[in-house]
Amino acid sequence: MKQIKLVVFDLAGTTVKDAGQVAKAFTAALAEHHIEITPEQLSNVRGSCKRTAVLNLIPDGPDRLGRAELVYASFREHLAQRYRIDFPEPIKGAEQIFEWLKAQGIRVALNTGFDRDITDLLLSSLGWDRIVVDAVVCGDDVSQGRPAPDLIFQAMKATGTANVKQVANVGDTVLDLKAGNNAGVHWNVGVLTGAHDRGRLEQVPHTRLLPSIAELGDLWPGA
Repeated sequence: MKQIKLVVFDLAGTTVKDAGQVAKAFTAALAEHHIEITPEQLSNVRGSCKRTAVLNLIPDGPDRLGRAELVYASFREHLAQRYRIDFPEPIKGAEQIFEWLKAQGIRVALNTGFDRDITDLLLSSLGWDRIVVDAVVCGDDVSQGRPAPDLIFQAMKATGTANVKQVANVGDTVLDLKAGNNAGVHWNVGVLTGAHDRGRLEQVPHTRLLPSIAELGDLWPGA
């Protein structure tokens, strides 16, 4: 890991506890528009751009795009309300890992399928709008969300990291790991604190699976 210059972390489920706010907001927004989904359908879109996830859950029919925009607006409202009531909390050890990486001269970026407004609300609730990361990349900053590698490439651009082999990607979903693999990162690390369990993460390309990001320092000799 000595050659790593940038670690790109997912947000919900990886660095922030997933208390079900996102899933509940999706379900409530879709129900408002008389759309029922299965738990499997919801699980399959975890980690993706939330606007794209909503579109993928809208049945084919007249004005599907317009309907998706209405559902997405409802999703944003439900999620913002849930975050105001059920305050998000960091994964235990997340802030210490950020600080430890920066002390080693390693840049830290967050990437997420949330849009900028939701991300700003989340970071403000955590107090992370005043700390420690070098870049935050959101779903509306790129043309393609996961499993495309665009979020990772944008984090590299934002932190001045030129070589993808100097990048580690860390996430809790199948799509997080697929994006890391598609980007060609040196380390593609799954964590077991979020949406997908070990059985699902083992099915996609990865270099390591860890109980949580609190164990990330173990990958560095002498950490």
